[in-house]
Amino acid sequence: MPTFEKFNLPDAGEGLTEAEIVHWHVAVGDAVTVNQTIVEIETAKSLVELPSPYTGIVTEILAPEGTTVEVGVPIIVVDTDPSGAAPAPSAPAGVVPDGADAVPSPASPAGAGSEGATPSAAAGGSGSVLVGYGTVEPGTARRRRRAPDTAPAAAPAAAVPAPAPAAAPVPAASKPTPASAAVAHVHLPVLAKPPVRKLAKDLGVDLASVAGTGPGGIVTREDVQAYHEQAKAQPLATYADDDQPWLASGAVTPDGRQTRVPVKSVRKRTAEAMVTSAFTAPHVTVFHTVDVTKTMRLVHTLREDREFADVRVTPLLVTAKALLLAVRRHPEINASWDDAAQEIVYKHYVNLGIAAATPRGLVVPNIKDAHRLDLHGLAGEIADLTSTARAGRTSPTDMSDGTITITNVGVFGIDTGTPILNPGEAAILAFGAIREQPWVHKGKIKKRWVTQLALSFDHRLVDGELGARVLADVAKVLEDPARGLVWG
Repeated sequence: MPTFEKFNLPDAGEGLTEAEIVHWHVAVGDAVTVNQTIVEIETAKSLVELPSPYTGIVTEILAPEGTTVEVGVPIIVVDTDPSGAAPAPSAPAGVVPDGADAVPSPASPAGAGSEGATPSAAAGGSGSVLVGYGTVEPGTARRRRRAPDTAPAAAPAAAVPAPAPAAAPVPAASKPTPASAAVAHVHLPVLAKPPVRKLAKDLGVDLASVAGTGPGGIVTREDVQAYHEQAKAQPLATYADDDQPWLASGAVTPDGRQTRVPVKSVRKRTAEAMVTSAFTAPHVTVFHTVDVTKTMRLVHTLREDREFADVRVTPLLVTAKALLLAVRRHPEINASWDDAAQEIVYKHYVNLGIAAATPRGLVVPNIKDAHRLDLHGLAGEIADLTSTARAGRTSPTDMSDGTITITNVGVFGIDTGTPILNPGEAAILAFGAIREQPWVHKGKIKKRWVTQLALSFDHRLVDGELGARVLADVAKVLEDPARGLVWG
């Protein structure tokens, strides 16, 4: 007899509760083996590939691509004894049977697999193959809404509400009320020739919404075409390396004036984190304008050094090293506030976060034990971290337990800003654009490389003096990188 095993969506790490099915690598009828990648999911943090816990034949795919599934819900059924009776045909991946409003729940016949299912399969258990697997009670997956047609549809005829009974007759000379004026407007005839009316119908344009520019207010072909062009949905911006633009999941409203994009995955997590941070930690930001001419010379020198030929040397690298040196001199900045225990937690390690803009939103992976790395090692870690983040492959572990963060707003040509703290951290440093500016150097006005730094900190943990000293130390190293040799 066939033995059907259900694979429940596991917790991909760090207590996540749901994920979106992005792409199935298998279809019904395919043979799979243990640890073979079968599906790619997108969590609130990154893209994750899930391996099969079984060897056998795929008999059902319960969660189509594009659906959001809760942890613990079955997503696929595998026959681990295909020598038995042939399974009943099932819908292929991404197809929902007619009349179905959602992916079947585990309690439904489709989610139960078969009458021949083993007790373990009926209970929804298939072995703990990932962290936290099977710890959440099964629920139902939510089906993605269908996007409406992008072309504006003709508006239905407006219903004219019945007039409310009046206490007394209104004299004929009285001016109409706003409500009655609106009703009267609905009944005004639209002046347009039959070919123009046909064009409007073909384009889905409501003639009553078009202002006529012809003689006597008649609507012309040009009026209809101009209105149609203005009502078209404008393409939303995309950016470099945006191979899977998150805006593509949006739906254009029937009138073509808006695109509505579901908030999910990384952007949803970022929004929740930033709101929590902004309304929990009292932010204070201090600023410093710095002459970084010597830092620029150092960057140029290192780029020509053969020992650094295999890594990318940038001003951000020197800034990261300067921040690590400042933390060493002022370890109190490397802390977090434990509200539940009413304790301040001082970290004896530095997991340096680097804010990275990705096609799926802002992520802040961190370099573990960055305080132990030399300049070359730090350069390699920054390169690996940012490339992995932009590819959407950052692991949940790399996103957790950060202690202090740098955000490089200068890469976009921005001078400075007031960054919001990454939740659970006491400080974040914004590194601005480096520009050639007139600067007083040794009593004379000279052209120098200048940047602006901004340090935001949690005022529950960090007093103004401590924050100012940390920022001043970062600035001193950037002004004269040789100082880092003394502090290091």
